[in-house]
Amino acid sequence: QVRLLESGGGSVQAGGSLRLACEASGSRYSRNCMGWFRQVSGKERERVASIGIGPSITYADFVEGRFAISKDNDGSILYLEMNSLKPEDTGRYYCAASALHGDCWQVISDTMSNWWGQGTQVTVSS
Repeated sequence: QVRLLESGGGSVQAGGSLRLACEASGSRYSRNCMGWFRQVSGKERERVASIGIGPSITYADFVEGRFAISKDNDGSILYLEMNSLKPEDTGRYYCAASALHGDCWQVISDTMSNWWGQGTQVTVSS
């Protein structure tokens, strides 16, 4: 059992920054892979970034070097530092964790196997 609680969302102007955090509880073996997703209005939930042991990190193409995913030493807090935000980044951002091993970018794409937080809203105005 893993519980995930996101925070840090808010409203910013284009070009601004936000830092999202996800507090994770439960066995660390249940969150070998972690990641951030987002759901933009009218679209399906999409992967933003993943992080695994190592850490191995992967970003979606649309990140374009603007975001950075990280976690604390024991993996109980996951972060997403977002810079140069654009209006199209507006959406609800979700933290995900999976007990599965492997390429974490692929692992978390199996959304039915993930643990999920409730999400935090990010709004970027032009």
